[in-house]
Amino acid sequence: LARAALGAGAGQTLVCDTTSVNLYQLCSAAIRSMPERNKVIVDSANFPTDRYIVAGLAEQLGKEVITLDTDGSGGPGAVKIDSQNEVISVEALRPLLSSDVSMITLQAINYRSGAKQDIKGINALAREFGVLVVWDCSHAIGSIELDFEKNGVELAVGCTYKYGNSGPGSPAWLFVAKALQTKLRVPIQGWFAQDKQFEMGPFFEPADTIRRYQIASPSIIGIRAVEVAFEMIERAGISNIQQKAQLGTKLMVDLHKQWLEPLGFGLGSPEDPSKRGGHIILTHPDAKQIAGALRKFKKVVPDYREPNSLRLAISPLATSYQEVYEGFKRLRDLVASGDYK
Repeated sequence: LARAALGAGAGQTLVCDTTSVNLYQLCSAAIRSMPERNKVIVDSANFPTDRYIVAGLAEQLGKEVITLDTDGSGGPGAVKIDSQNEVISVEALRPLLSSDVSMITLQAINYRSGAKQDIKGINALAREFGVLVVWDCSHAIGSIELDFEKNGVELAVGCTYKYGNSGPGSPAWLFVAKALQTKLRVPIQGWFAQDKQFEMGPFFEPADTIRRYQIASPSIIGIRAVEVAFEMIERAGISNIQQKAQLGTKLMVDLHKQWLEPLGFGLGSPEDPSKRGGHIILTHPDAKQIAGALRKFKKVVPDYREPNSLRLAISPLATSYQEVYEGFKRLRDLVASGDYK
């Protein structure tokens, strides 16, 4: 998985548990590693699980949450920042960093807008202040080149069932750079993390490798599905997959301009293909009704997002350009005819 999709060397990645469990483990470890620092940062457009876990950890550990309000929804300690398509710029983030911040957690690709964050720039900025960044790559892995080593990623989590195509509920993954592996302690100390695991000793003595971050017996059948899926991703090549994702979403944007904009649709994603992942989001006052009608009458499966958005994706290994065209044609016809009502 690391070699095929993360641009990371061996011995730093585990396929295990769920994204939520892995995020809790790494965020907790990052915060606890700097007990003298009192603030943690998340953004308002982050995936709900991420925001809720950060809020829960802050409450448990007596820390203050700063929520970068990029979409107007607010949140604990909300601070409004200038943002387009939920993007967080280095310039907007800098004034909020200090020696009192221990951790930031952001999405590599935003789950709604599909916008790609400046991973390299944010990591470099965080290092200036000694802040750890935990990246959620669930909507990025398998659709873009993440280049962890080139971009200076130290901590990350993600799922395998979106662009990873490993099946619903397949095991998630976590990444810890070697330089950090012996410096952090996760809160759930399972027996798979024990150095001499099968001695069944009376005291917890963690391994000094990536196994330090594993909890217990993994899903062997689930891991087999992940292995098969990422073998296919490696054979196809992540650069080729990214290129197809960019072309596929460009086709979506072009069809939106020609067909859907006149019908009252708006685009909530960056227009530049290099600044987004494998999905876009379209807005419409009747989005919820349209989404239901697309499923029922047109056999097209969109993803409705509150309050007024349709999320549409190309999974590059599985979806053809012709299918993208046909899906948008059905959407156009449904709305133009008024049948969705």
